[in-house]
Amino acid sequence: MAMNVGSANDTDDEIVSTINTTPLVDVMLVLLIIFLITIPVVTKAIALDLPKVTNQPRITKPENITLAVTKDGNVYWNDVLVPGKEELVNKLKEVAVITPQPEIHIRGDGGALYESIGKVVFACQRSGIAKIGFLTEPPPKG
Repeated sequence: MAMNVGSANDTDDEIVSTINTTPLVDVMLVLLIIFLITIPVVTKAIALDLPKVTNQPRITKPENITLAVTKDGNVYWNDVLVPGKEELVNKLKEVAVITPQPEIHIRGDGGALYESIGKVVFACQRSGIAKIGFLTEPPPKG
C-alpha cells in the first residue's frame, strides 16, 4: 500500500478563502444559553415593596382648602379664581403659618396638563405646606 505525501512540485497549495463558521456558531449558542439562564435571575434580584392601593373616604374639615385645576390650567381656591402663580404662593404662605396647618386638596381635571398640576404642587412646596392630597372620583360600579 502506497501513500502520496506530496512532492516538491505539487501546485495544490491553494489558499482557502472561506470562513469556518462552526466555531462562531458554537460560541453564539453558548452565549445564548448563558443569557437565557441569567436574565430571569437579574430581573427578580431587586426586592421591592410596592405600595398598596387604598381608597380612603374624604374627611371634609372646614379648614381644608380645595384647589381645582381646570383643563385650561386655571387654578381655583375654594371656587374662587386665582389669577396668577405668585398670588397663589402668597395665599398659601398665609395659610401655612396657621396652627394646625390645613390640608390642601387638589382636584385636577382629567384633561389638564401634568404641568398645570405640577405648578400647583410646586407652589405648595414653596410655601411650606406639609400635607397635600389629590381628590379623585371612585370608579363606576358595574
